[in-house]
Amino acid sequence: MKKEDIHLWDVKRILFGEAPEIFLAEVFIRTVLIYALLLLAVRLMGKRMSGQLTISEVAVMLTLGAIVSPAMQSPGVGLLQGAMILFLAFSFQRGLNFFEFKSQKLEKLSHGEMVMIVKDGTMMLKEMMHAKLSRQQLFAVLRSEGIHNLGEVDRVYLESFGMFSIYKAKEPKAGLDIFPPDDEEIKTFSGADNDHQLVCTSCGHLDKEDIKEKLCPVCNSNKWLDARVSSASN
Repeated sequence: MKKEDIHLWDVKRILFGEAPEIFLAEVFIRTVLIYALLLLAVRLMGKRMSGQLTISEVAVMLTLGAIVSPAMQSPGVGLLQGAMILFLAFSFQRGLNFFEFKSQKLEKLSHGEMVMIVKDGTMMLKEMMHAKLSRQQLFAVLRSEGIHNLGEVDRVYLESFGMFSIYKAKEPKAGLDIFPPDDEEIKTFSGADNDHQLVCTSCGHLDKEDIKEKLCPVCNSNKWLDARVSSASN
């Protein structure tokens, strides 16, 4: 816009911008499509993308971020367009929550399901791959809970909204160390397994047969290490 086209009391331009009033109908259609695409994109990025927020809440936050700047800074964009999109984003989030409460199928479609990623000290690699979760991400979460060894873990669930639920084993057993590989000093927190068991370095499966050349029955890896037990359970 030219400088001479900007007038402080030009109410029509402030509210509607340079577009005609019918453009608000197009804004409605655009918002619906963008919101749906945001939901799909965040859903495909995996549970950890959303963290403590639900996927619909992340989509609303992204939508709000796109709304605020043009409405405040661009003289060609009217306030009514921004306000309409704000109202639509709020309505979508509230409406989606309402229908998710009424329909478990919709809730599952929108947020996904809780998945088990560790069972009896063994990582569920297929579930981790589907959730786009790496081993080191899992190990970091376990270390933050004071866990030194997969043998201390009974179950780990990745909730639909991206948080972890960790249940420790009542009787810790030997397993795979989850210490950072370059930190030699901290490895003193674990000791050798007296039963001389082996553990798969890929999934953490514990094997009582001392044969390092065989394939892991869980993940088909052929890489094994001597199982370790945490010092607290010795």
